[in-house]
Amino acid sequence: MARVFSGVQPTGNIHIGNYLGALRQFVELQNDNDCIYCVVDMHSITVPQNPKELRQHILDVAALYMAIGLDPEKAILFVQSDVPGHAELSWILTCSSYTGELSRMTQFKEKSRNNESAGMGLFSYPILMAADILLYDTEIVPVGNDQKQHIELCRDIAIRVNNRFENTFVVPEGKYMKSAARVMSLDDPTNKMSKSAENIHSRISLLDEPSKIKKSIMKATTDSEGTIRVDWDEKPGISNLITIYSAFSGIDIPDIEKKYEGCGYGDFKKDLVDVTVEALTPIQERYAEIRKSEELKTALKEGAEKANAIAVPILRRVKKKFGLGVKK
Repeated sequence: MARVFSGVQPTGNIHIGNYLGALRQFVELQNDNDCIYCVVDMHSITVPQNPKELRQHILDVAALYMAIGLDPEKAILFVQSDVPGHAELSWILTCSSYTGELSRMTQFKEKSRNNESAGMGLFSYPILMAADILLYDTEIVPVGNDQKQHIELCRDIAIRVNNRFENTFVVPEGKYMKSAARVMSLDDPTNKMSKSAENIHSRISLLDEPSKIKKSIMKATTDSEGTIRVDWDEKPGISNLITIYSAFSGIDIPDIEKKYEGCGYGDFKKDLVDVTVEALTPIQERYAEIRKSEELKTALKEGAEKANAIAVPILRRVKKKFGLGVKK
């Protein structure tokens, strides 16, 4: 079985873009692969966090992992900071990385725009991400399309180290959703859906109530043409909504276009509300069962122990290649 690793930050509520673009893959992969899934809390402190709220968000995301169908008996689920090897390997990789390649990262440029300087955590974030992946001899990394550049950097660092010290790292491959990965903002479909957007109706979170889902969808940007068809260049708003409908319903896009031929946007949006609520209700019900349970904390504790058992010998191998420590 292939070794799979991925993670999600505990910052804000996970939205349907996260779910359809990456998280749904996690569940599909756990049956036939050796899967390790992490709540990457160390990544979240690249910007200031309220410690009390952060601890709650960590448990929120972990509960959502299980609510969407991840099974601790099939996959390792844990919190990043509970495995010290992530931080230790991150420093080793930092010493094999360059400021030029980090400064070209699109997300860094976007988040640091209009600022005289940016935090080093934000700048070196992709190195910690590479450490997360390489610490487990990961072969497959299921992520959203927006993470392609980070995966390529991880591969570059692994290959660079391997060229110097042979057989140090497994070079991973990114696994990207071919359909339903392009979930855009509801109020500005030229930008991806985001947790941090000021307008709460720009996104639908997995735990949103039906009334909030309805309001967000009915307010979603469309166009003046009134025809329900996919055309990302000319009709990004309705194209985005059709994509979401297809992802949640399992109906192919051409069949959706045919079904709503001659219908208006209002009728389509009302049906999309029903489709979305129906898809999210089982997740929300399971989340409510898990969130305050001992089952969740037990799964994370045991998951950290399993993850650490894998990470320690791999980190030992890496340190030996670099000449670190005293040979025992």
